[in-house]
Amino acid sequence: MKVLALHNVKGGVGKTAAAVNLAAIAAGRGYRVLLWDLDPQGAASFYFRIKAKIKGGMGKLVAEKRDLESTIKESDLEGLDVIPADLSARNMDLLLDDAKKSEKRLRRLLRSLDGEYDLVILDCPPGLSLAAEAVFTAADAVLAPVIPTPLSVRAFEQVREFCLENGYRKLPIWGFVSMIDRRKRLHIETEAKLLKDEHLLHASVPYASEVERMGTERQPITAYSSPSSAARLAYEALWNAIDQRFFAGS
Repeated sequence: MKVLALHNVKGGVGKTAAAVNLAAIAAGRGYRVLLWDLDPQGAASFYFRIKAKIKGGMGKLVAEKRDLESTIKESDLEGLDVIPADLSARNMDLLLDDAKKSEKRLRRLLRSLDGEYDLVILDCPPGLSLAAEAVFTAADAVLAPVIPTPLSVRAFEQVREFCLENGYRKLPIWGFVSMIDRRKRLHIETEAKLLKDEHLLHASVPYASEVERMGTERQPITAYSSPSSAARLAYEALWNAIDQRFFAGS
């Protein structure tokens, strides 16, 4: 079972859209997929029409007074399950701070599902905190959306620096260009520089109304878009790059 964390210091960079679409594409390719919505905003849960509520809240899970399997909900897509968001996740740093070996709590919870799924995707809240450390400890790789602008590139560098300086040196940190607007010269020039970085996956997701429609359709883009859609093809290319790194030869 592989664990992929969608994370960024900044919000509003296309993280949840990527998590939802990658989960849907992987399930469509025959993988058993679990998406865990760790963001208290609950956008991923919303997209899958699942109520953002966990009985007992995150506190019960972090304290290991409730097993993770009991929180899992089926989605409308075959092979894809969801652990919904919960508003109590906004206090995750405090909950983890009260727990012993807090950075290992998520990893222990996920290990209980080993063998049940091929892939777990964690849709994480933005920021670098105790919750982020728990995610980095649990993950086999971190995937970070990078809008091709200076501040977003800086945020990606901050995640990499944080991992290097805090004991996650061996954790792969992959980036991908997100929300690129090819009408903007800055975006094109920044993308060209980014793609020279070995940590960037070569799949750029465009800024597109089709992605924004996920909020009204409440479905992954694969459920309503044309197979030739530029955004859909970009997410498929992104999944192919991840699949190659995680499952090639398995």
